[in-house]
Amino acid sequence: MKFGKEFRAQMVPEWQDAYMDYSFLKTLLKEVQRFKQRNRPPVTPNRGLKRKMTLYRAFSGLTRHNSPPNPSESDIESQVILVNSVRRDGDGSESYETKFLMSADEGGEYELVYFRRLDDEFNKVDKFYRSKVEEVMKEAALLNKQMDAFIAFRLKVENPQGWFDRSAELTRISNDVATSTATLAATTPSGVRASRRVAHMDIIEEGGSISNHEQSDESSDEHKDVNIIKPINTSVQEQKPSSIKATRPAPLEVLKRVRINNTMETPRSTIKEILNVPKPEELNFTRKNLRKVEDQLKCAFVEFYHKLRLLKSYSFMNTLAFSKIMKKYDKITSRNASKSYLKMVDNSFLGSSDQVTKLMERVEATFIKHFSNSNRTKGMKILRPQARKERHRLTFSLGFFAGCTAALILAIILIARTRRLLDYKKENDQYMENMFPLYSLFGLVVLHMFMYAANIFFWRRYRVNYSFIFGFKRGRELGYREVFLLAFGLAVLAQACVLLNLDMEMDPKTMEYEALTELLPLGLVMLVVVILICPFNIAYRSSRFFLLTCLLHCLCAPLYKVTLPDFFLADQLTSQVQAIRSLEFYVCYYGWGDYKHRQNTCKSSGVYNTFYFIVAVIPYWSRLLQCLRRLFEEKDPMQGYNGLKYFATIVAVCVRTAYSLDKGMGWRVIAWVSSIIAAISSTYWDLVIDWGLLQKNSRNRWLRDKLLVPHKSVYFGAMALNVLLRLAWMQTVLNFQFSFLHRQALIAIVAGLEIIRRGIWNFFRLENEHLNNVGKYRAFKSVPLPFNYDEEQEKDE
Repeated sequence: MKFGKEFRAQMVPEWQDAYMDYSFLKTLLKEVQRFKQRNRPPVTPNRGLKRKMTLYRAFSGLTRHNSPPNPSESDIESQVILVNSVRRDGDGSESYETKFLMSADEGGEYELVYFRRLDDEFNKVDKFYRSKVEEVMKEAALLNKQMDAFIAFRLKVENPQGWFDRSAELTRISNDVATSTATLAATTPSGVRASRRVAHMDIIEEGGSISNHEQSDESSDEHKDVNIIKPINTSVQEQKPSSIKATRPAPLEVLKRVRINNTMETPRSTIKEILNVPKPEELNFTRKNLRKVEDQLKCAFVEFYHKLRLLKSYSFMNTLAFSKIMKKYDKITSRNASKSYLKMVDNSFLGSSDQVTKLMERVEATFIKHFSNSNRTKGMKILRPQARKERHRLTFSLGFFAGCTAALILAIILIARTRRLLDYKKENDQYMENMFPLYSLFGLVVLHMFMYAANIFFWRRYRVNYSFIFGFKRGRELGYREVFLLAFGLAVLAQACVLLNLDMEMDPKTMEYEALTELLPLGLVMLVVVILICPFNIAYRSSRFFLLTCLLHCLCAPLYKVTLPDFFLADQLTSQVQAIRSLEFYVCYYGWGDYKHRQNTCKSSGVYNTFYFIVAVIPYWSRLLQCLRRLFEEKDPMQGYNGLKYFATIVAVCVRTAYSLDKGMGWRVIAWVSSIIAAISSTYWDLVIDWGLLQKNSRNRWLRDKLLVPHKSVYFGAMALNVLLRLAWMQTVLNFQFSFLHRQALIAIVAGLEIIRRGIWNFFRLENEHLNNVGKYRAFKSVPLPFNYDEEQEKDE
């Protein structure tokens, strides 16, 4: 793989604008190369014999009697560039300027342009790296204070009555230290032990100060690692031994100045906040709170360590890129400028700062000691989660189920064509009105899964960081192969049930088992539900629970803080209205219908018709409540306008449903008006707000400034498709009928078109969200911390 492709592949997607523009610098070097090729003097071939002067001179001794030239004089004469450090007057920041000494040479203006752009790129990279290192140092100091409070809190929980036997406690602590040190040494590779010996000595020698409180001496061991992050807050140099034993406040005194943050959003906490219920000021020293605090700090450390790893990768990849581009320059121009420039790179903050590396070592030591019981292997697995490996059985299973799906689809098409099940005839009504809605549920769900798998494939292809945007666990997110496997597996089960149903109905030997035949769809639904809520670690448990959590947040929309996965799932549900109505039909058909004889009275039931309205409105109502919650919290008027859009959609859906049940001219006119208003507002919001398109003054006219897909026609085609598929509701109002297609089949096709529209919407919606993150260099999620210091609270106020 060429370095340019590897460089792009290793970029942090949200920081891609902060990396060196390697491809553009290569373009400038190609211009230099083309100029030199055009102006290269023609080479006249010499057909005579030519003696190799190198061998002749080497053996004749002509070069041995001459004194070697002075190295310093030779370097000065052959020097190509001078790199100087300049301090800007405006902000006082340090930058670098390269003076090209060969600009008078032929084609020197091309090389001058190259070095100017090279300086701009290096100053950009160095400035960005400095700012990010400053950020992580501030976060390190904040985490250090959190660890002070955490260890004091743990001491208070484990010894609520105080310290009675000082000698016994000191003996216990010394034994714990010895055991932890031995365990850590045994689980640490020898090479790592050697490289981390300095950081480990910092941990051992660091201790608490003597205090008048009797718990200070005994708790000093617990606080050996608290200050693990502080020694590198200000400088790169190692901390002196004298500063290690500096005085610090007594451990348990910290608890007088902190309180626990209520970071877990629950319906109860939301109701209390609305009712202005006063929060308890005193700390509750319980095991439950200790576990909660420990879990929050563990997540904070994992995210902080991930940020440090990305910063280290950023520094390494950019340093390597400057090395590669300068060596390429030397090769093209036959000069020796890379040595001087790379020396400047090595001496700069980007190349010489080791703050991130040392901070990583101390974070590892702290995490292993306090959160993994001194087990290095366990701690590093949490800090550095491994991505799910691609297994051959996954590929085999995917191909197997895909082949089975294709074969079953062909069989169902042949049977349906032979029996004319989809034709608009009265003899087909019994099957189409009773069985087809039951099986169409699986078809709509499988289609949505196919669209989501295709979204993942294209998100990965165009480097959209969907796992970060959705907040998936690192290394646990599903790829497109896994989603395709689940979709094909469900499709095989559903189609097998359809074929079994049709075959048992036609076979005289199995016709008497009508009850068992009709219960196949219900059994499949129950199987899917059981797998979805199964607590065992099978069938991607973390992803299933994530889906269930988001679904719960959607159903209890105003009582939970709204995050992107929550309202994204609610948007998906708005495209699955017909599937939700199919679930309602399941309840009516198997609860009150005569399923043994394929008869039901659902549509003549007032209760069923009432819930026919309610289940269609639930997804839009959930989105409306989410918009109102965000309007209340963020005070953003755009959320209010978005809520009005969903309210207009609720009105349109209710009116269209009423018209489908009662074909009246009044309902038809109202359905037309409300549907047109809802379609116009929703289409505008999709294209302009959600996708960020239709910007008249952008660099890509009528699109936006940045596009991930290189072909502009894709965006115009997606906009046209979105408008056309938005008009699928016209089938309900105009009441289209085809002789070769049953009404239930037409309803399913219209619902499928809406799911396809939603799949297209998903890609461009997340693309726009990703570009917003890129513009703000937002590559990490904010993790709530468990403790809040009183002085911080006063400062915030």
